[in-house]
Amino acid sequence: MTTLAGKTLFITGASRGIGLAIALRAARDGANIVIAAKSGVPNPKLPGTIHTAAAEIEAAGGKALALQVDIREEDQVRDAVAKAVERFGGIDVCVNNASAIWLAGIEGTPMKRFDLMNQVNTRGTFMVTQACLPHLRKAANPHVLMLSPPPSLDPKWYAPHTAYTIAKFGMSLCVLGMSAELAEAGIAVNALWPRTVIATAAIGMIEGIHAENCRKPEIVADAAHAILVRSSRENSGRFFIDDEVLAAEGVGDLSKYAVKPGQNLAPDLFLD
Repeated sequence: MTTLAGKTLFITGASRGIGLAIALRAARDGANIVIAAKSGVPNPKLPGTIHTAAAEIEAAGGKALALQVDIREEDQVRDAVAKAVERFGGIDVCVNNASAIWLAGIEGTPMKRFDLMNQVNTRGTFMVTQACLPHLRKAANPHVLMLSPPPSLDPKWYAPHTAYTIAKFGMSLCVLGMSAELAEAGIAVNALWPRTVIATAAIGMIEGIHAENCRKPEIVADAAHAILVRSSRENSGRFFIDDEVLAAEGVGDLSKYAVKPGQNLAPDLFLD
């Protein structure tokens, strides 16, 4: 399979950034996209809403269902999944992209931030996957994809921001457990992480990082597409890095993904 045409993707946090880029790449194939995100009205600090995303997806050739969802709320998640299935007849792919970030040490992390990150990143990923699971079991080539890094026990990734690292690696631990549990059902569960920092709203949280030292979200989207068209029974339990995925697809020149070609690229967190 080389296309997502006719497939239904349930993507969290798809109103902007990497989530929207993944949605648009699938839309160009003619996929159905469920935009499950909080942004129902414009925010001057964060451009893009579920409605503007839906318009872009439709313009790119896909079909869109915009649903305002806080993935911390179980009723909202389950209602969104039900609406997705009612509209498109099923769910083929679940992309757990939504994430909260707060890069601070112990004393600089209010408990409300700790709770938010764990509720969105780890718990949200678990709950969204759980809600989609009955429908993924019926799909022909079902995939679950987390936007999370390879897990590590190296203290250097914890010391500067223990709370965020715990929450983000929680998503990755879901990959370890779920891929093994769902292997017999033929449901692929993988993670994808960028080699470099990606130019999204989140770069404002990383001290000293500027957009010109980043790559565009499209590199992650193209890598995600390459993963999601693979056989689910033959590709699971993996922690993919975007440029390695593209290299395996024969893509050697990544300059088009740079925000400003020729500039030094900032390595992302959690990768040596």
